[in-house]
Amino acid sequence: MQKIIPHLWFDTEAADAAQFYTGIFKNSSIKSATTLDGTPSGKVGLLTIELAGQEFMLISAGPYFKFTPAISFLVACNTKEEVDYLWGNLGESGKVMMPLEAYPFSEHYGWVEDRYGLSWQLMYMGGKSSAQKITPTLMFTGDQNGKTEEALRFYASIFHDSAITDITRYGPQAEPNAENAVMHASFTLESQAFAAMDNAYENGFYFNEAISFVVSCDSQEEVDYYWDALTARPESEQCGWLKDKYGVSWQIVPSIMATMMSEKNPKQLARVTAAFLKMKKLDIAELKRAALADDEQN
Repeated sequence: MQKIIPHLWFDTEAADAAQFYTGIFKNSSIKSATTLDGTPSGKVGLLTIELAGQEFMLISAGPYFKFTPAISFLVACNTKEEVDYLWGNLGESGKVMMPLEAYPFSEHYGWVEDRYGLSWQLMYMGGKSSAQKITPTLMFTGDQNGKTEEALRFYASIFHDSAITDITRYGPQAEPNAENAVMHASFTLESQAFAAMDNAYENGFYFNEAISFVVSCDSQEEVDYYWDALTARPESEQCGWLKDKYGVSWQIVPSIMATMMSEKNPKQLARVTAAFLKMKKLDIAELKRAALADDEQN
């Protein structure tokens, strides 16, 4: 079971994006789709999809957050033809961040924003194996620049089955990046691959709620543990969402919510929705009481 799930916030395009992404990545499908009413955003669409065997969650909830390259997704490609195929599809009506060409780290690589503004790094692996097809990549910029290594050690101290597996550092004369800052780092959390880097350029790319990471928890004790360990900005706490001290958004969510949110009983779904909208940290017992309210009255 995937413990940490990337969550993508769209204005109204989540369903369209789900169809698009699952259509171009192999081993992909739409697993579930739910509509919630009565939220601060009005009617909200929730989807869970699988891309290349990895789970993602998508939401259509209004024009409040926009994707930035501060979090991108690195796709490990086995052939140059695969890079070209994904580049052609993801780049259609998109924006080139780094042109598709040879670089010291890959002989066929490009960075592109797709039609929705989501960033993808497409890399030919040159025969190197990769256990995970799509790797979330965090770029620490602005006042967070220079904190990559600190952040990775912080995350590794919280999540289980975690390690910093590789760090490549900037050398001298890499201005504006400082010598020995992190040029690229690979790390794992809950045995899932992530990457990160420092970037000192004034590019305006910052972490925001457009991309968050859902942590699936099997008990209230686990919810409490991750919430207490990660939350750093009380003003950002709402409906299981929080921001850590680096500005990265997380959702600490009971695993039972997946079942609750796929409930076909509209009254039960409405009760659960009303219950969690009042919460900051999610309370499993309260959510269960809301789900069973009609049954208890009968």
